[in-house]
Amino acid sequence: MTIAHNLGFPRIGAKRELKKALESFWKGDSTEEQLVATGRDLRSRHWALQRDAGLDAVPVGDFSFYDQVLDTSAMVGAIPERYGAPAGNVDFATYFAMARGSASAPAMEMTKWFDTNYHYIVPEFTPEMVFATRSSKVVAHTREAIDQGFTPKPVLIGPITYLWLGKERAHNGASFSRLSLLERLLPIYTGVLRELHDLGVHWVQIDEPALALDLPEAWLDVYHKAYEQLSAAGPRVLLATYFGPVDQHAQRLCDLPVGGLHLDLARGRAQLDHFLERMPKGKVLSLGVVDGRNVWRTDLRKALSVLQRAAQRVDELWVAPSCSLMHAPVDLALETKLDPELRSWLAFATQKLHEIATLKRGLERDGQGAIAKELELSDSVQRSRTESRRIHSKAVEQRIAGLTDADARRTGEFGTRQRVQREKLRLPPFPTTTIGSFPQTPAIREARARFKKGELDSAGYEHAMKAEIEHAIREQERLGLDVLVHGEAERNDMVEYFGEQLSGFAFTQHGWVQSYGSRYVKPPIIFGDVERPKPMTVPWIAYAQSLTERPMKGMLTGPVTILQWSFVRDDQPRERTALQIALAIRDEVADLERAGIRIIQIDEPAFREGLPLRRRDWPSYIEWATRVFRIASSSVADTTQVHTHMCYSEFNEVFDTLALLDADVITIESSRSGMELLDAFKRFKYPNEIGPGVYDIHSPRIPSEDEMRALLEKATSFLSRDQLWVNPDCGLKTRRWEEVLPALRNMVAAAQHMRRSETTRNRI
Repeated sequence: MTIAHNLGFPRIGAKRELKKALESFWKGDSTEEQLVATGRDLRSRHWALQRDAGLDAVPVGDFSFYDQVLDTSAMVGAIPERYGAPAGNVDFATYFAMARGSASAPAMEMTKWFDTNYHYIVPEFTPEMVFATRSSKVVAHTREAIDQGFTPKPVLIGPITYLWLGKERAHNGASFSRLSLLERLLPIYTGVLRELHDLGVHWVQIDEPALALDLPEAWLDVYHKAYEQLSAAGPRVLLATYFGPVDQHAQRLCDLPVGGLHLDLARGRAQLDHFLERMPKGKVLSLGVVDGRNVWRTDLRKALSVLQRAAQRVDELWVAPSCSLMHAPVDLALETKLDPELRSWLAFATQKLHEIATLKRGLERDGQGAIAKELELSDSVQRSRTESRRIHSKAVEQRIAGLTDADARRTGEFGTRQRVQREKLRLPPFPTTTIGSFPQTPAIREARARFKKGELDSAGYEHAMKAEIEHAIREQERLGLDVLVHGEAERNDMVEYFGEQLSGFAFTQHGWVQSYGSRYVKPPIIFGDVERPKPMTVPWIAYAQSLTERPMKGMLTGPVTILQWSFVRDDQPRERTALQIALAIRDEVADLERAGIRIIQIDEPAFREGLPLRRRDWPSYIEWATRVFRIASSSVADTTQVHTHMCYSEFNEVFDTLALLDADVITIESSRSGMELLDAFKRFKYPNEIGPGVYDIHSPRIPSEDEMRALLEKATSFLSRDQLWVNPDCGLKTRRWEEVLPALRNMVAAAQHMRRSETTRNRI
């Protein structure tokens, strides 16, 4: 028997309905009841979409108002003390305070969901933590689906992955292992599973993507006992793995007392044979043959061949995407302006549902004959991509072939560069700056929208953006910042903006995916060789520098981040595409320097995100990722200071590799974790200058001068004072000026205090 199913669907709505509802609620313009109603409508619409596409069961519990890991924390009652102790279910006030912070409590830490650009809220665990059911969301949504006539397959984040994703927060510095909490956690899960069983649920999907990591043996050893308890609670369990191969655990997983296993074949096709050799009778095998993380149409003939081979070896085969479709845009049908040839190569979440259902039909009765037309169309799409003249550039190939080792090295060593840069820039100790962007105000968004609609000509748009740039500069001067930025008023997104000016990129109207909360991004599609036809930022940055005597940073997005935050072509190695992007950025860096810009920031927030999940694959990635950054940044003179910025990933394990970038200054997120990053300095002395962020820009909360000063004092315990810069965690585009100005004022005051204490120290 073959089943078509899905691991999860985008929650945001085809036209970003959830974003609009959330932000309206947060502003106080709509009620809780209206927000709840929007969620109910989106769930019903998405379930119907999946059923009508031909799926046999719909995922339930994948919908979230903010984040699925935060939902799990609410479900099990893992609520940090600073948010109070809810007597009943977690209410919206507590839930959103955990995600975004409140006047009385900072937000919980946020970091990347494995190697994606989605951010989750990091659970906090204490040794004395007592779990209790504080949210019945998955049960309520399952009942809702049943009442509407759908066949639900509830989805939960597995308890072991949930614990792995969290962090210990022991009092008085005491150490403990969060794994020790598993025995207390399992009864909450089994209670939820019993409730689902009582509703008549036959299957529950429990996600354990942590199995794709290098889990310690102690964590692997608990799986069997844990799933004995979970499987005894009632519904059959489909244990889902994704984001990488898990063949190293094949025998262990096949021996688990669960009803079935799901494998990601988009990220680990070679693992299939390991499981086909070991799958016991009566156990379901779900194969993710449709890529849930990219936008290219599935080669149906190849996918069907894989499924047919598996069907000969297992009793029951399920067809699915590789992972949740939340990482893909919602619906290609909305893309009315895409080039027809390129559009024919693509499939978004809605179209991937039909691919899954088609593959299921291909395994039934008439086999390939039942889907002959679909297979012929798929074959023609694959030929079209292979033979298209728009993909390859001889000039790009020749330039890559001509690269040498010298192209990836600065002329002077850091010590030499630091000395001449300090002579040139004459910055004070603890220099202050921001990461690059300032608020994208309604006026900016309106001008951009009018320009795109043709209601505002290019001269009018340029005038409006220059006015915003001047406003940002004057505000920075009033605040007393030392190194200024132009504010990026003209940029829609830090990746999309550059992609729009590079060949080999395509763009969508509605191709949004969730990054975190109500923050959605619209990744470009890299379909061909990348080239830079002309300068992308120079006129704006040069104009900004003409308005002030203070140093102005040129702001660029780095090659690894452009790669990671785009939908990337799958017909050549990712590192080759990254190298093409690096050459385009290298040309822009050279033009900025020629225009008189002496500080150039090349942001790489996705550098850690791109690191493979298995350590055995790290060396290769680190080698090419650091090389492409150096190629992008190394054309400048010693007097030009190169910055980079990184945020919202776990950097402790790879901090020493960041030195291989050889940036003169790195600014890096650290405030949400309480400068936890500084632990890296206990084992590695970072050689260059660094700005560990002193306030969290993803929260509307305004930190005090004392808070930021305390973080800076903590930083001086690990770093020399002449290494330190003072800056926020990230760009400020999502905040309002009313939040930004007082926060930056406090930040500058904290830096000035540190300078005064430094002067006093030197006198003594």
